[in-house]
Amino acid sequence: MRIASLGTLIGPVIAYGGALGNFSALGALIREISRAAIPPERVISTGNIAGTCAHPAECVAATRAYRHQVVAGNIERQLASGAGEPGWGYPPGSLAVRRALAGWRLADRRIDAGARDWMEGLPDLLLFAHAGRRWAVVHGGATRVSRFLWPVSPEVEFEAEINAIEAAAGPVDGVIAGHCGIAFERVVNGVHWLNPGNIGLPPNDGRRGGRYARLDEDGARLLRLEYDPSAAFAAMVSTGLSQGYDLALMTGRWPSEEMLPPEMRTPV
Repeated sequence: MRIASLGTLIGPVIAYGGALGNFSALGALIREISRAAIPPERVISTGNIAGTCAHPAECVAATRAYRHQVVAGNIERQLASGAGEPGWGYPPGSLAVRRALAGWRLADRRIDAGARDWMEGLPDLLLFAHAGRRWAVVHGGATRVSRFLWPVSPEVEFEAEINAIEAAAGPVDGVIAGHCGIAFERVVNGVHWLNPGNIGLPPNDGRRGGRYARLDEDGARLLRLEYDPSAAFAAMVSTGLSQGYDLALMTGRWPSEEMLPPEMRTPV
């Protein structure tokens, strides 16, 4: 496991995940960060910068240009290694796998060698101190980069990830993790687990836009990222990415819920 430290961060911290090749969403977040005057050392991405929408290379280039702090997601690890599939962790042979392949193949074609070299050097785990608390940042989990942990996942699953993080990096007060695409908070044995959600796709709640998190001296807040997804939708359609995630930008509903726990699926 590759571990990096950001030291002590003073002032507001932005954490976000899953730009997913959605340049409109990433641009909207960058504007919010600029308005809040938050410097790049306090902007943290949980990875998966590319992989679904139509502008994978542009999102990677912007993330690098704005010097966001990034932990490697499954997309970064798979692109860096030259793998033939995205490693989402979806059920094998599922509709979710088939619908995700087109976005992955576009990213695989468009991400150049320099960007892949940058991805290869990304850490698996980031550490920082903020407001008297020690935080760790991973993509999905410490035991598996593409691990899905949901708001309703059993506590023992969170405990296993926290134990793995602490075995590698020492005690922590909080964990920031992404991958599942739904923003939520849990407290497990006194450790704050914070998932900021994705900016590149809606959180399957019937509303457009994404989610992200802001850490202040008085705690963490989950915020909604509002932007017009029409340009991102049109870019997906014109690029041939019409397997369902294009419509998700407009409807706020995912095209497949196979990866969701049954109690989180939309009632039929």
